[in-house]
Amino acid sequence: MADQIPPESDFTEEYDIITEEDIAEIRDALEGGRMDEAASKILESLEALENARLDIAVTGESGSGKSSFVNAIRGLQDDDEGAAATGVVETTMEPTPYPHPTHRNVTLWDLPGIGTPEFQSHTYLERVGFPRYDFFILIASERFRANHAQLAREIQAMGKRFYFVRSKVDADLDAARRRRPASYSEQGVLTQIRDDCCRRLLAEGVASPTVFLLSSWELGSYDFLALEETLAKELPGHKRHTFLLALPNISLGVLQRKKEAMQRQIWKLATISCSVAAVPIPGLSVACDVTILIKTLSKYRQTFGLDDESLCKLAEKVGKPVEDIKEAIKSPLAREISRDLVLKLLTKAGGGALMFIEYLASTVPVFGSMAAGGISFATTYYMLRSFLDEVARDAHSVLIKAFETDV
Repeated sequence: MADQIPPESDFTEEYDIITEEDIAEIRDALEGGRMDEAASKILESLEALENARLDIAVTGESGSGKSSFVNAIRGLQDDDEGAAATGVVETTMEPTPYPHPTHRNVTLWDLPGIGTPEFQSHTYLERVGFPRYDFFILIASERFRANHAQLAREIQAMGKRFYFVRSKVDADLDAARRRRPASYSEQGVLTQIRDDCCRRLLAEGVASPTVFLLSSWELGSYDFLALEETLAKELPGHKRHTFLLALPNISLGVLQRKKEAMQRQIWKLATISCSVAAVPIPGLSVACDVTILIKTLSKYRQTFGLDDESLCKLAEKVGKPVEDIKEAIKSPLAREISRDLVLKLLTKAGGGALMFIEYLASTVPVFGSMAAGGISFATTYYMLRSFLDEVARDAHSVLIKAFETDV
């Protein structure tokens, strides 16, 4: 773990999910010596974040790629266990929930195709249970029609957000390349598709439409990152955090945003670790809850796809031996997380933590109130921050090793 002090800008963004009022209450409890009260308040915030539900509705006409999109967002192939059924005819007759395989509070709902005799737009939202969804993805694989526009207007009138997705653009690009190999321009074709979609939606009365061009087979390409950034901006804080952690690790941009999301929670975890069921660490004048640290470190590893199951799936996807991909992993905690190893690394972290105790006191809102608990807080904070940096670097290296490109 490198001994370095994080830049001040990293700390200034760590409080977007906990209110100033909550911080004031935590500080007051700490100054009054009521560590259990402060820890309880922080634990409430973490539990609310951990349990935040996100229900995403995916709909469109039959054969538009709804089910493949549901699978891709969950990091699954169409033939994987638990994948949504796919086909050229409508395979979804009722709203079907598909929980995320590792983030069980995230559910994608594959809705019946719009425009079929059974589901007309004017009765569609009531029949599929509109209130349960946080937002809607409206998918078309060729062109957006009146059904899409009418459904979008009804969703908007009922106070929820929707996003237009033009799917299967990889097939369009391949066809254009075959037809006009000499004059082919990928960006030119994509612009033509996007402009045509927007023009048709405008003609159907949708004001200022934005269309995201995607391929479920190449999810990290085209407009997926733009869609992800848009959702991250428009979702409430707790749901934004949930959405980011559930995304498949398909690009370096996604990895970076996951790291930033988890980084914002470290000070809370460090405070709880040092005040709830604390036990002395041999050789150090600190105390912490090792169980909390093990749970957090395990979550980091799984979120970045460095657990054995995720690595095996990645290896199968890219057709490489899993041992070759594991060679990119350097952090010992990314390979194995045990109580003995955590205690050993805590002891090592103690020296580095002392380097920035004074810095933390001036930058972390509640740190100055922790008095004698400061060393314990700094040590656990330093360890979590250092390991998050390491596991993010390992995930970066694994992605490049798997795809042999700086995706």
